[in-house]
Amino acid sequence: MPHCIVEHSITLDPQKLLAAVCKGAVESALFETSDIKTRAIAYEHYQTNASQRDFVHVVVKILSGRTSAQQELLSQLVLKQLVALEYSSTSLTVEVVEMQRDSYAKQVN
Repeated sequence: MPHCIVEHSITLDPQKLLAAVCKGAVESALFETSDIKTRAIAYEHYQTNASQRDFVHVVVKILSGRTSAQQELLSQLVLKQLVALEYSSTSLTVEVVEMQRDSYAKQVN
């Protein structure tokens, strides 16, 4: 855990984004490195304001039980790694979303 879902404009390199997001999650020290799952979804059709400016939106889904301070730290560290990529004219956003432990199910085969 967590599940890091990176939505981005198609012109950006998904591997660089995934590596940056993973690095931010690792730096939070909230998770085992082996438990961090990242995936990317590239959008060809999108609009940012009145233009088609590049964007990255990261949703980090975590199990409930983390403090607000831990969630804020996580989002800031992921954002810091995205900023370090030095994209110009690109909207960067990070959102931490809690998944309820009671309703989360997992099976690994």
